[in-house]
Amino acid sequence: MSLDRPVSRRLLSDEVFDRLRDSIVRGELVPGEKVKDGELAERLGLSRTPVREALARLADIGLVEAKPGVYTRITTLNRRDVAKTLAVLRSLDRLAIETAVPVMTEQDLQRMREANRVFERAVATEDTAAALAADDRFHAVPIEAADNPVLSRIVGQLHPQIHRILHRKFSTLLGGRNTIEHHDRLIEVCAGGDASAAAELSGRHWSELGGHINELFDSNQFAEPAV
Repeated sequence: MSLDRPVSRRLLSDEVFDRLRDSIVRGELVPGEKVKDGELAERLGLSRTPVREALARLADIGLVEAKPGVYTRITTLNRRDVAKTLAVLRSLDRLAIETAVPVMTEQDLQRMREANRVFERAVATEDTAAALAADDRFHAVPIEAADNPVLSRIVGQLHPQIHRILHRKFSTLLGGRNTIEHHDRLIEVCAGGDASAAAELSGRHWSELGGHINELFDSNQFAEPAV
């Protein structure tokens, strides 16, 4: 979805939010980049009001930060904050798995298998957007099966923050093959009905993800733009 394509007025702030969020995730709007509602409104063909509303929502989920009268900018990325977000997501994922496994159906497992095959094809063709979407569909299955609205809401709020990290990870194919294998193994353990083992396996994968993300920070792939 191009940031420069005019927005249909019936969608307004919702589509502006989606478009800006996706641009941040893809790295088109980079960490530390300053944004102005007037300039964004002109690019999108809208008044400032829906843009301001979208920026406020992005601030609520941690993708935009503002210092009144000084700047509004894309939230910077630092190792410490990312590690904290990952720690929360790891705990939430373990809870979802432990809750979901006892009630998961064969249909749920098949949805996970299908999502992982799509993920595998996306990695093979270096289609980052498709890989990220398939990874989301895979992990959405146990979250939905857990049937915990609070958990789902919090995960949904945190996902955009980590998606821009995962987008860079998948762009470099960093750990792509390991992720495919992890998914297959997780499906196998879930099918066996061992909730504790499945949660432990998922937790280890989140730890491995943290290691890959550290590699990205070590290679300075999240540097702020020059002022």
